Amino acid sequence: MSPLLRLQAADVAIGRATILRDITLQVDRGERLALIGANGSGKSTLLRALHGLLPPVRGTFECAPQARQAMVFQRPFLLRASVSRNLALGLWLSGVPWGEARERAPQALARVGLSDIGPRNARHLSAGQQQRVALARAWSLQPDLLFLDEPTANLDPPAKREVEALMADFARDGVTMVFASHNLGQVKRLATRVAYLERGRLLADLPVHEFFDRAVLARVSREADLFLQGELA
Repeated sequence: MSPLLRLQAADVAIGRATILRDITLQVDRGERLALIGANGSGKSTLLRALHGLLPPVRGTFECAPQARQAMVFQRPFLLRASVSRNLALGLWLSGVPWGEARERAPQALARVGLSDIGPRNARHLSAGQQQRVALARAWSLQPDLLFLDEPTANLDPPAKREVEALMADFARDGVTMVFASHNLGQVKRLATRVAYLERGRLLADLPVHEFFDRAVLARVSREADLFLQGELA
């Protein structure tokens, strides 16, 4: 089976600054790939590159032409409008006719357990509710591939559990996921594969059970092993 996405020997820049160097990485259908590393290591930039928002300045990027994609950012952008209208607008901007978009919005809210908040102003929701609305908006696009940038970073423990449960549900539905996280427990619970980044370079790319096996990891990347121990310089 051909991969959904592939970067080959890619450098990615923002303005004049090269953020990622010599990245070779592919994402296969059904995977749950976690991107980890310290702040500034390039996780968010890699997510955007894989999503096609930042084309490489060197190397190649390939994406399966029929793969539908969606992205959930760390702080979801919601308009000062009702929750239902925010979802319908997202669908409409993706090419869904307005009437159909309005019909699909309640289905998406029901999917994330928020059927009762459609009329509420989206800006007045809690952080956890806003993130679930963002997940509903992404799910409504019926993506094959879902990108998430620190999806639980600003949430309290109950809201984190709710978002993680939805991510696990989406994965069981067959959605391929790539997500950035600082939460190693979350990575263990949700990922099938882990990629470790440091200073814009990909230093380890392993199945999750091998990444958390220090005997294996130490042979692959001393830097990743130190990160896992909390001793990264």
